[in-house]
Amino acid sequence: MQRCTRGAPPTGTHDWCPLSVSSPPVNSTAPFPYLGLLSLAGAIFVSVTSEFLPTGLLPAMARDLDVGISTAGYLVTIFAGTVVVATTPLAAITQRFSRKSLIVVVLSVIAIANVLAAVAPTYAVLVAARILGGLAHGLFWAVVAAYSAHLVPAHQLGKAVAITAGGGTAAFVLGVPVGTAIGNAFGWRTAFTIIGVVVALLALVIVKFLPPVNHHVERKAGEERVPLTRDPSFRGVLLLCTVILILLTGQNTFYTYIAPWLTDVSSFEPRSIALVLFLYGGAGIIGLFGAGYAADRFPRKAFIGVVLVVMAAVLTLALATTNTVVVLIAVIVWGAAFGGIPAMLQTRMLRTASFRTRDLSAALQTTAFNIGIGGGALLGGLLLDGVGLEILPFVMIVLVAAGLGLSLTTDVRGDRRERHRLREG
Repeated sequence: MQRCTRGAPPTGTHDWCPLSVSSPPVNSTAPFPYLGLLSLAGAIFVSVTSEFLPTGLLPAMARDLDVGISTAGYLVTIFAGTVVVATTPLAAITQRFSRKSLIVVVLSVIAIANVLAAVAPTYAVLVAARILGGLAHGLFWAVVAAYSAHLVPAHQLGKAVAITAGGGTAAFVLGVPVGTAIGNAFGWRTAFTIIGVVVALLALVIVKFLPPVNHHVERKAGEERVPLTRDPSFRGVLLLCTVILILLTGQNTFYTYIAPWLTDVSSFEPRSIALVLFLYGGAGIIGLFGAGYAADRFPRKAFIGVVLVVMAAVLTLALATTNTVVVLIAVIVWGAAFGGIPAMLQTRMLRTASFRTRDLSAALQTTAFNIGIGGGALLGGLLLDGVGLEILPFVMIVLVAAGLGLSLTTDVRGDRRERHRLREG
């Protein structure tokens, strides 16, 4: 990937940047768009909360609809599968539409999907509601993932992405637990109704506070339209999507089953799991803000550092299973380190993709994340049944190491190509 010097931060560090068509200049003297970014963060918060809300309500939903727990659990799989299959085609179809208007539309559809789920008389209707929500959620992320790059200059991307990504982190720390508590107290249908209303309100916030952006590429007279797949940055986008897929698969191979691992392999009481997961999520918020600082100043070294810390923390808890204090500290360190990785990956994607491929790269990035989430859960389940819980952290370490290795190899090859290009020039 090409190193960028134009617009680089004053620290003189190297960033990943677009290889071809540049974006229209963003006024670097304009005030930082806090309101717009916070409104995006709020939209992400409700969207992610809506996505994972069933996980805490599966027993109640299964009883009410007279299906098994595993059948109710398929609602999560169906949602993720819909996102994987539909995101890229929907992003291509809606390429010409206003980005801000599209966010408002998909949030409205997510709100409708949640209300439809709340009143679903049968499991089949609930499945249809989740498919509708998955379609909107995938397109939502394809648009939102690239939006920050339209609002701020390149040297502020890390800070902007960290703010918007905070919405996703807050969904795991607050949104899903609060939604679960509401569902347990007043019924799962009430929880879905409330989140549907809140999503609709956030759509109004977007209308009021999110600045519109111009995402269209202006071609010069006589310039031919080149397919996006032939854009010079597209290869780097695909390689980064592969890194994302491997890292997220590794993470979710273990994290999906962290609760039974803590109780069955380590020695935590079942009633303490919620507190452990809350501390993990809270630490992730700290890591996210740290990523916002690091991603703008020394992105490559920071990424390598946090991935190594994740591996060290997971190895520590895997080797000290009987020491609950050490395991708890390791889980907190793991949460803090991994909390910044998604934001770093998103920032890197925005700097890797050219302006004209941003929306496509955002769609591919969303697909890679969801394949990693679903694939990791599937792999972890197969290993759990075939080998046992004890193997999961070690498999995670191997996969995360493979993702880091691919990232480093890509960087080295990109540096060589850049030096060769400079010599030829």
